[in-house]
Amino acid sequence: MANSASKRCLGNATGVTEFLLLGFQVLPEVQPVLFMAFLIIYILTVAGNVLIVVMVSVDVRLHSPMYFFLGNLSFLEIWYPTTTVPTMIAGILTRGRVISFAGCISQFYFFVSFAGTECFLLTVMAYDRYVAICFPLHYTVLMGRWLCLKLVLSAWAAGFTPPLVTVFLLCRLHFFGGMEIDHFFCEFAPLLKATCSDSSVVQMYVFALSASILSIPFIFIIISYAYIMSAILRIPSAVGRHRAFSTCSSHLTVVIIYFGTLIAIYVSPSIGHYSNLSKVLSLLYTVATPLMNPVIYALRNKEIQNTLRKALRAFVGPRI
Repeated sequence: MANSASKRCLGNATGVTEFLLLGFQVLPEVQPVLFMAFLIIYILTVAGNVLIVVMVSVDVRLHSPMYFFLGNLSFLEIWYPTTTVPTMIAGILTRGRVISFAGCISQFYFFVSFAGTECFLLTVMAYDRYVAICFPLHYTVLMGRWLCLKLVLSAWAAGFTPPLVTVFLLCRLHFFGGMEIDHFFCEFAPLLKATCSDSSVVQMYVFALSASILSIPFIFIIISYAYIMSAILRIPSAVGRHRAFSTCSSHLTVVIIYFGTLIAIYVSPSIGHYSNLSKVLSLLYTVATPLMNPVIYALRNKEIQNTLRKALRAFVGPRI
């Protein structure tokens, strides 16, 4: 048995190691329903976020720090689900999806990088709301164009740089050839089950990295909202308090859902042992959150609604 296992333990440098992503193992009659559901959600997600990016780019009324950050978040939400959802959709009808080692590692890297970048972008957006509500008279001065650009570039760099070390450590491991991964994409915990090397170093690094990327932005957001709530409660007018809080409620909702699921999966080790629960939680931040971005941030925003009506009038006429 040991000799058989050692023969199947192939180096990742051989170029022949492949994994089988099991995806969702459901009844055959349910597969077409899941396929259409996820396909429609993916199309709506991409179309909605593309629409936000275009509107923020072309409408001068939306050229403000808040919409600049929203445009970057929408741009990220186009690529974030694209790293996993097409593979998941293809695997539903084929009851599994074969993926090469290089493809699996690439998918893992971009997925983790986009996830980390979203954490930092949500933090930047919380800081923007903090300045807007707590220092409204100085908002345009404090949130200048160059500062906004630096904040966005820092968020992207902070999201894409640390996972490079994880990829380097993973590439030094050896994996079982033809191993099955009980997930719909190359998630870290199921991927480690396919290795026959000592993975303690990469596990410790990923745990420390995940904990820091999740906890530091989340704590910053909590502190920001503590000051925001304090400032809102000092507003004498009930209408003013409602208007101020409405500008933050959408962001706060996404923060709770997004950070809550990430913390449940990456910080709690026990979640990794329940594959079905892990898949459901993964769907929340790989499928649900990107779809919620155009719905919550845009469709509830009057300025973007007006921009959308203006664009529709240009195409279909003045009745819209």
